Amino acid sequence: MRAFFRKYQTILETMFLLLLLAGGCLWKYEEYQLQQTQQEIAEKILRFHVRANSDSRADQALKLKVRDAVGAFMEQKLANAQDREQCGRIVQEYLPQIIHIAEQTVRQEGYTYAVTAQMKTVGFPQKTYGNYTFPAGNYEALNVVIGSGKGQNWWCVMYPNMCFHGAVYEVVDEDAKKSLKKVLSEDEYDAVLKSGKYRVRFKYLEFFNRWMK
Repeated sequence: MRAFFRKYQTILETMFLLLLLAGGCLWKYEEYQLQQTQQEIAEKILRFHVRANSDSRADQALKLKVRDAVGAFMEQKLANAQDREQCGRIVQEYLPQIIHIAEQTVRQEGYTYAVTAQMKTVGFPQKTYGNYTFPAGNYEALNVVIGSGKGQNWWCVMYPNMCFHGAVYEVVDEDAKKSLKKVLSEDEYDAVLKSGKYRVRFKYLEFFNRWMK
């Protein structure tokens, strides 16, 4: 009897190890798919990024003033941008004016902070904007930095236009949703429409998880 139990104990242990191995492989594959999806999304969008001088209430309020001023200027310039590349070229063309507008806003509010603005690749953590969560990774962005740039940042998606519709920055309206849906594939769009629960899953992974429960 003891030998019988040892035999089945060995079988169960082997099955358990195989399940762990399968789970590890699936997790690594899912992680790979997440990374691939992020890279594909990053190739199709352009972000707008404003960094405050510090986290003080005054500096955070100033950040939003700069955002509004630059946003009002760029809304008109980007109104007819047909794709990400054209949007990037327009932003690059108007960088001197963007810096001037941002600096002017800072001065009008009584501060002497320097301002920089450039198109650059920025490493973002996972970020949620309205109902959309964009995975962590590198994205090209119009990067506006006020002063030391050590404060919390504000961001949105500049292309497709999710920033400037009706000057509403924290709510993604229907036009913005349609614009994003046109640019992303169905799987990519579904991946970001997760309200802070960004997770790419495939049917067989979901089946595996349900089976494991």
